[in-house]
Amino acid sequence: MRMPFSLALLTSALITIPLYVRAADPIAIDALTRLPAIQSVSMDPSGTHLVALIPSPKNPEQTALATWDTASLSSGPKVVTPSGEQMKFIAAFALKADKILTVARQEWTGNAGGCLEGKSLGATMTFVTKAYLTGDDQKKFDEAFATDTRAIGVSKDTQRCLELAGTASLVSMLPLDPDRVIIRQLSEASLSSDYYRFNLKTGDKELLFHGGARAEPSLFDARTGNVLVKSEIEATGADESEQRIRILNPKTGEFEIQPALSTKLSDRHMVSVIGFDDASGKYYVLTDQFSDQVQARLYDPVQKQFDPEPLVADKNFSIGGLIFSTRKANFNKIIGFVIDGPSVQQVYVDPTMKSIQAGIAKAFPEQQVSISSYTDDLSKVLFSTESASTPPSWHLLLNEKKVVNLGNELPEVKPGMTGAQSWVTYKARDGLEIPAILDLPAGWKKGDAAAPAVLMPHGGPWARDYMGWDAPGWVPMLTSRGYAVLRPQYRGSSGLGRKLWLAGDGQWGQAMSDDLDDGAAWLVAQGIAARDRIAIFGYSYGGFAAVAADVRSPSPFQCAIAGAPVADLGRLGTSWSDNRLQRIMQGKTIKGMDPMKNASKAHLPILLFDGDRDVRTPPAIHAQPFYNAVKDKVSAQYHVIADMPHSMPWYPRQARETSNLIVDFLSSNQCFGNKK
Repeated sequence: MRMPFSLALLTSALITIPLYVRAADPIAIDALTRLPAIQSVSMDPSGTHLVALIPSPKNPEQTALATWDTASLSSGPKVVTPSGEQMKFIAAFALKADKILTVARQEWTGNAGGCLEGKSLGATMTFVTKAYLTGDDQKKFDEAFATDTRAIGVSKDTQRCLELAGTASLVSMLPLDPDRVIIRQLSEASLSSDYYRFNLKTGDKELLFHGGARAEPSLFDARTGNVLVKSEIEATGADESEQRIRILNPKTGEFEIQPALSTKLSDRHMVSVIGFDDASGKYYVLTDQFSDQVQARLYDPVQKQFDPEPLVADKNFSIGGLIFSTRKANFNKIIGFVIDGPSVQQVYVDPTMKSIQAGIAKAFPEQQVSISSYTDDLSKVLFSTESASTPPSWHLLLNEKKVVNLGNELPEVKPGMTGAQSWVTYKARDGLEIPAILDLPAGWKKGDAAAPAVLMPHGGPWARDYMGWDAPGWVPMLTSRGYAVLRPQYRGSSGLGRKLWLAGDGQWGQAMSDDLDDGAAWLVAQGIAARDRIAIFGYSYGGFAAVAADVRSPSPFQCAIAGAPVADLGRLGTSWSDNRLQRIMQGKTIKGMDPMKNASKAHLPILLFDGDRDVRTPPAIHAQPFYNAVKDKVSAQYHVIADMPHSMPWYPRQARETSNLIVDFLSSNQCFGNKK
């Protein structure tokens, strides 16, 4: 996947390399692909209830919504509601005023009315996803925050579109208000977003902001919900627009433009106003205007300038956010910050929270600890733990002394079944430093025989990977079966600095793929991987990287696996022309080598799979035509997964099917299984 394929870095083919022998039994695919035993866990602000999703007692392949009383956790869930025949729960969140917000979805096929992903496909196979409000007793479910009015003159297509996409969402919890939250509601008449204070008990709402096609609120007052900051998109030329930030002047009641916060869209700078400092009247801003990495800075709206030095910065990684207190005693004060490093690291500076975090970390050594929520008196603290070898577990800290273990998402996965994980870097052929996550085979140690390896580029490409448990389960599935896994954060990856991100512009299948080839060469040079037993496997953009590898020569890979791939770069490029702002932001970046135009050069055995409800990379446009173009040139497989969308969550049967396809292909003679 990364680096130029340099024979100088590889062991000569004339030297016999002993094969690595897997030291441990693999994790069963069923154990990795079943529904989590507990997921989407949250606690209401009073600490009275916990809410989560669990497998349904009626059907363990489906979810159920569960509520616990924290005073009697040992008694199990107080109420459990299985998913319905059509709508299936995929997320849940404990609100206040004895309310629960839950998200559910169902398969849907038909004309999308000109909206949703896949709107240009005619009859579309997709999913409808909606949010519902219910009480802690789960007796009645109503569509969340939905308007009860219908605009006159709205076309049938628009009505269908709104019914499918939903019209409302939760924006802010307003921690000090016992009953009200902030919601966003889509106007059927104008198709613009309006923002309201919504009373969870009565259903009454009060307009806070009337949005337009190019204007949105950026920051609400954490106490009152009033809009403090808004952003506007203004065209400044045929192919340019500017994001302009306006901050409320409390003396005049006017929103004043802030030139220092306004940027050209094509410059792709991060500018996010995330909070307000009560004492100084300044605003907290996350931005990369001063550094390759995102910093947290204070901004003075009166002087219209930033403070000269950052409030919080890290030399190597971006600041992912500031942590504001929700307790009455120090409400809205900064109590910590987040470093967006190899893993998402919470750093508390408030003495009390710092002590709580340290105590938890001591109780769970070598685990990533994340505090989710806490009560005002800190008598209850909800947190999760995980590591590369341990799936996420949920816990409740009581009175800063007792820890109640709520459950592990995948309890059949035990410590020691996977290999060691580390954050590494290597140089690409042009000298650019490429960060990567290296997962070694279970039981493998330096000096052991070279192992088979899989290069796994992430999707996006404007995304990145994190250390810790791999949510799809692919990494532990492979390392427990004796494979080394390298996940390069190739150029074009976001969240790891502007230099790395911007270096990917227009380099699809070119320098971005060079980075992957270079990663394979690095694995060999380190003695980790055998040069004749390296595969590439990716999903979405990672799938593009896999099909690109199939037509690139020379190649360090012996086979390729492409899940939900982009294969026709020309067809993908045309989709960006529908939206002018997307064209400015991303249109120029989606250029490079087109695998479909180079299908005659295919030379690697390849496995392709995609879901028939994938409207992001529709198989009829990408995976299937590429398969048809190469099937007579190389050993090729193509599988359509029934009812599978592009993004997770997937049904367990879909996760099992795709995982078995991957494992079987790697171990077959089509790849390098006969060399293991």
